[in-house]
Amino acid sequence: MIAVIDYGAGNVFNVLKACRYLGREAELTADPQKISQADVVLFPGVGAFGAAMTRLKETGLDQVIKSTVANGTPFLGICLGMQLLFDSSTEFGSAAGLGLIPGQVVRIPDDDGQRIVPQVGWNQNELSRPESIFKSIDQQYTYFVHSYYAKCADEYIVSTVDYGVAVPAIVQKDNVYGFQFHPEKSGQVGLKLLQTFFEKAVKA
Repeated sequence: MIAVIDYGAGNVFNVLKACRYLGREAELTADPQKISQADVVLFPGVGAFGAAMTRLKETGLDQVIKSTVANGTPFLGICLGMQLLFDSSTEFGSAAGLGLIPGQVVRIPDDDGQRIVPQVGWNQNELSRPESIFKSIDQQYTYFVHSYYAKCADEYIVSTVDYGVAVPAIVQKDNVYGFQFHPEKSGQVGLKLLQTFFEKAVKA
């Protein structure tokens, strides 16, 4: 079973729809037992980093996520859900994240007048790790909506897009994966990436 974490800050219904389109049983849940017993876990999110972390801590889901990851369950963060995987964010001051991937989330620079923030729309991925289960992402376009991006070591970056800075689009550390883009809004490319995650991440 696929657990889609419900913490009040996710684009959950389109994610559920994408799972069901792919013929996968998915359940929206905040139940710690269901999350910990799932075959894979999806962690979608939209909104502000600090507010989302406050909600996770209030519900105890931060500890549920950490223990589920520690048990080896394949875990995929989407958009804000990916950003929350990192150590911290500078959004609206400073906030600690889940600390599952080393790095910091910072604002996309716009002080040179060369780009509009947020990044909204399609952008082309460049593969950084050819051995990744997501190697089909190379040169493919995915759909982004975000003002902040992750700064982390190259070893965790699977693909990037160019938005004046190299924005990590897919990241991975062991059984923890992240998509900065919205796979559920990225057409057949996004659906293929989700299918790959469901088929291969369990075995990786």
